[in-house]
Amino acid sequence: MSTESVSIQSYLSFKLGQEIFAANVLTVNEVLEVGKITKVPHAPAFMRGVTNLRGTVLPVIDTRVKFGMTPVAETQDSCIIVLTIAQNVEANGDAGKHIVIGALVDSVVEVFEASPEQIKPLPAMGVRYNANFIKGTFKVGEDFIMFLDIDKVFSSEELVVLNNSEEVASA
Repeated sequence: MSTESVSIQSYLSFKLGQEIFAANVLTVNEVLEVGKITKVPHAPAFMRGVTNLRGTVLPVIDTRVKFGMTPVAETQDSCIIVLTIAQNVEANGDAGKHIVIGALVDSVVEVFEASPEQIKPLPAMGVRYNANFIKGTFKVGEDFIMFLDIDKVFSSEELVVLNNSEEVASA
């Protein structure tokens, strides 16, 4: 028996259509019901708008649009996953900055645990998502869960737009 420790981590899984994605729970702040979302003029197509989160402005992205899927009307299962994303180190040397966003998803599935050995690399062919932000896959029954690297879902430019939308809405 090996004394080597296994680093099992917890993940929150959610659905977009019939596809299942997962984010490390360390990046998840909370899950909210969908409330009033105010549109921001000239925002990118993936940005649904902003909402009030206990007195602070929360940029809300439509995860379906961001991932190149067809947008759909919200249902009673739709929710907003509040995530903390690390921004890349900028040219001026700012490091360790974080932005909090809301990700609109079709539904939350569950919190589950997985070890790094259970997460398999993403196949190189036939993937319609930017493989840069997909860490790998995990097979559960007949389904595959795609693990997201939340810090790589948005480019630096997109994070600046999200950050600016928060500032515009709070002005």
